[in-house]
Amino acid sequence: MDNKISPEAQVAELELDAVIGFNDIILWDYKKRELLARLSLHKGKIEALAFSPNDLYLVSLGGPDDGSVVVWSIAKRDAICGSPAAGLNVGNATNVIFSRCRDEMFVTAGMADDDSFFYLGTTTGDILKMNPRTKLLTDAGPAKDKFSLGVSAIRCLKMGGLLVGSGAGLLVFCKSPSYKPIKKIQLQGGITSITLRGEGHQFFVGTEESHIYRVSFTDFKETLIATCHFEAVEDIVFPFGTAELFATCAKKDIRVWHTSSNRELLRITVPNMTCHGIDFMRDGKSIISAWNDGKIRAFAPETGRLMYVINSAHRIGVTAIATTSDCKRVISGGGEGEVRVWQIGCQTQKLEEALKEHKSSVSCIRVKRNNEECVTASTDGTCIIWDLVRLRRNQMILANTLFQCVCYHPEEFQIITSGTDRKIAYWEVFDGTVIRELEGSLSGSINGMDITQEGVHFVTGGNDHLVKVWDYNEGEVTHVGVGHSGNITRIRISPGNQYIVSVSADGAILRWKYPYTS
Repeated sequence: MDNKISPEAQVAELELDAVIGFNDIILWDYKKRELLARLSLHKGKIEALAFSPNDLYLVSLGGPDDGSVVVWSIAKRDAICGSPAAGLNVGNATNVIFSRCRDEMFVTAGMADDDSFFYLGTTTGDILKMNPRTKLLTDAGPAKDKFSLGVSAIRCLKMGGLLVGSGAGLLVFCKSPSYKPIKKIQLQGGITSITLRGEGHQFFVGTEESHIYRVSFTDFKETLIATCHFEAVEDIVFPFGTAELFATCAKKDIRVWHTSSNRELLRITVPNMTCHGIDFMRDGKSIISAWNDGKIRAFAPETGRLMYVINSAHRIGVTAIATTSDCKRVISGGGEGEVRVWQIGCQTQKLEEALKEHKSSVSCIRVKRNNEECVTASTDGTCIIWDLVRLRRNQMILANTLFQCVCYHPEEFQIITSGTDRKIAYWEVFDGTVIRELEGSLSGSINGMDITQEGVHFVTGGNDHLVKVWDYNEGEVTHVGVGHSGNITRIRISPGNQYIVSVSADGAILRWKYPYTS
């Protein structure tokens, strides 16, 4: 969805939440899209929430560090009572559900519509059927072929039977007492939730790998309706000259997205590897990617076909990547600190030069428009401006920080940098002297930065979870975007200044409306 950038006045409010080690439950008015209350009592993780059938109460279940279950009054916005969620030496409760008929009863399990039974799913792959009146076990199963990686979701159907999801991604329709699969499908990722639509002829399933499926009960076939990354997103990049598409990378895969519809168009997967950076070739014919196994891989952006691999590009993984506008060179940075320049031909990829100045990981690379110069940022506290014609250093910038990002001003006489010291610095390209420094964040590193094609504004994002729009000449924040719940890792302004896209360590991709019209 589009997220409008909010006024900077919201910054102080956001900073307050991270002070105490207690997690909030946020109560919302769904129709008005307004926050009603923050309920704070649990220490650490909150496992599950459930409303009573008449919306009088909310029950919350704390995680392993908290171990308590709390009942809240919706009207008073306050806690009524609380208790340990499980007895001693019996493990941790992980799910809670209210009675379907009574506001005074809830269990940490799934319950039948008439409260005649409730069902328990175990980590060993069993389903237990319990009678709440007698508190006795009615039956259990399956006797053989238990659910692999445990039962992670259960939903009772009004037509009879159960929908059961496993930690291995198996979705099953079964019935008591045998619990043998009558219908089943395999989904991607462990199943985390099942939600019925109406009587259950259609339902939705969520998985650990950030997939939401719509499933028809009749033919028991799944349709993927929404997806996103489920690991930290490392990079985001737009193709040259168009805002219609963008690409992101996270852990083992690269994904290409349609910007306006948020729809995934292509997924490229390299199992058991981590992609640290990506770039589109200017002609749009390849996606160049940097991987932790020390290889540079090029893929076709329409089909995902592997076009070529540069083996042993860096000894300690490839950590940053950039391409030249003539599509003849790739510049890569590695975990050992080397910057390498590669000649890219129709059939060959040749190392042109290895530039050994950085002493630690290269975090960002930007190339000048005429392809005769580039700048690299490193966690060793240096930014180096390289002459790509003579293949030697032009200038070195030193600061007491771990540099995370760098950008050329479009006129290319200045660069701006930032990193773990939370400062945004302007530097002269000619002699490497600092022009000005700004306080970029009140807390945490700045990890991503991008500048408009006109050079009037730039954007930053980092560990304070805020997207900030800056006036380049004034050095002042003009807008602040509040939306991320994890550390922002990279940020880009789309060609044409229509959108800002930010990505974060919790796997989120947020698209913002650019606040200024061209």
